[in-house]
Amino acid sequence: MTTAAITLKEKWAQLKAENPHIRIRNAAEALDSSEVALLATQIGELAEKGKNKVTRLKPEFQNILKEVESLGYVMALTRNNEVVHERKGIYLNPELENPHVGLFVGEDIDLRIFFTSWDSAFAVQESLRGEPRYSLQFFAKDGEAIHKIYLTTKSNEDAYHALVEKYTSEDQSAEQSFGAPKTPDTELADAEIDVKGFQKAWLELKDTHDFFGMLRKFKVSRTQALRLAPAGNYAVPVSNDALRNIVTKAAETQTPIMVFVGNQGMIQIHTGEVRRLLDHEGWFNIMDPHFNLHVKESGITSSWIVRKPAEGDMVTALECFNEKGEIIVQLFGKRKPGIPELQTWRDIVSEVEAASKI
Repeated sequence: MTTAAITLKEKWAQLKAENPHIRIRNAAEALDSSEVALLATQIGELAEKGKNKVTRLKPEFQNILKEVESLGYVMALTRNNEVVHERKGIYLNPELENPHVGLFVGEDIDLRIFFTSWDSAFAVQESLRGEPRYSLQFFAKDGEAIHKIYLTTKSNEDAYHALVEKYTSEDQSAEQSFGAPKTPDTELADAEIDVKGFQKAWLELKDTHDFFGMLRKFKVSRTQALRLAPAGNYAVPVSNDALRNIVTKAAETQTPIMVFVGNQGMIQIHTGEVRRLLDHEGWFNIMDPHFNLHVKESGITSSWIVRKPAEGDMVTALECFNEKGEIIVQLFGKRKPGIPELQTWRDIVSEVEAASKI
């Protein structure tokens, strides 16, 4: 272990002594480091006295994910700085042959994976209320966590240990390099955009999945696209309590929704009803048995109701952004291709839109 690694390890130990309940993501920010670098300092330790046992895995991401179904019922976690999405279930129906993108498409675990930013993987054993908690954790090139898979009391622990043994890396050093976060592309001035062509393309959309390609074609950022949307109600700015209000009304009416949360390497989706809502220390939370969502409302700096043509119908969403203009969470009504949105969802969105339009 180098002096730099020892220094970081010692700094983290001191920070934890001063703040016993600090989360590793927050500790990394406080220490001007990264989550993956802090995690790597624990390689070689035993899981005792509050410490974690961390094992570096081979960066064979597709192969590891192909075997995750063997773990059985687990908890999938994807997050960004403002929103945490946790969904329990079994990883089913993988599509992982493409080296750049992958999928899991199940009623419970529903993922869109972007492997270009994936860089490292670890197996982690923690102590939770005196019992071991096992996870697989995947990180990006800048050291940010992309995705974590936690075992539950219903998981196959033997399959987990077999998977870890199979993919344990020969490199068990306690150092982990990481690069600088990717800087956002410079936004073109509105005058440089073919606004009429962009608006025409929006109105002629046939599939919501083509929206991102349309943004790239016309070289517009996502928030710029919303500002330049076609006339009408295709993109309507609303107050930042819109998410809370829409979720609350969906819970009251038991309207099933879709919740998309992502980062540079993953989008995780929940589809279904939500029921138990609560506030805790500045976070708005959904706390259901199979689905948890945690939203740091102060991190939402803009919110938009967005409507896109699709298959002869219209798809309605709430999109929320942080101060960097990054999309941090999207809400849709439950739908499938060829099946119109629920009218109850549209009613909820219209009611919130009327009350919070800015």
